[in-house]
Amino acid sequence: MNKPQLGLKLFPIFLLTLSILQLACSPRPNVQGKGEDFMQGVWNEDSVAFSHKLSNYTQHHFKFTCDSVYIDMVTHSKVNFYEDSCYNNGIWKEYAKGVYAVKGDTLFIGATFTHANYKQKISGCYRIGRYEKNFLINKKSADTLILESLNDQREIKLTLKEKITCVPKEL
Repeated sequence: MNKPQLGLKLFPIFLLTLSILQLACSPRPNVQGKGEDFMQGVWNEDSVAFSHKLSNYTQHHFKFTCDSVYIDMVTHSKVNFYEDSCYNNGIWKEYAKGVYAVKGDTLFIGATFTHANYKQKISGCYRIGRYEKNFLINKKSADTLILESLNDQREIKLTLKEKITCVPKEL
């Protein structure tokens, strides 16, 4: 077989390969991801185990909608880690907004600390910058989600307060 005939026979394979590469390298649609069905909703940590014995603890409120997460945290502290104007008698709120992913039995959250309106916070009391947390999913059911922080092994027992149906939005 001479070289021109071989080239003609390989041309369809070349076109198929080129088409596959083009599809594989195409940009993703500019639409929010679906997230995990079992997580969609508003989840509250109604109480923290042994909170009366802890020098500080944080209660969590999560809202998972599609692949986005909104986190409200209320911290109770008997120890002042901040300047007096921020200490607020040992009770303060923090907020974060970002995205999450579940891989196997682990929840990964990548978020940014925000103000109460979920607009980025760049200064002020408490934490600023990134909120990066990983949790082991110890239990999941229709109305209960038990997470264990991989940072400090504290357990967060969440109760479903409102179910949400994911409707992906344009980014």
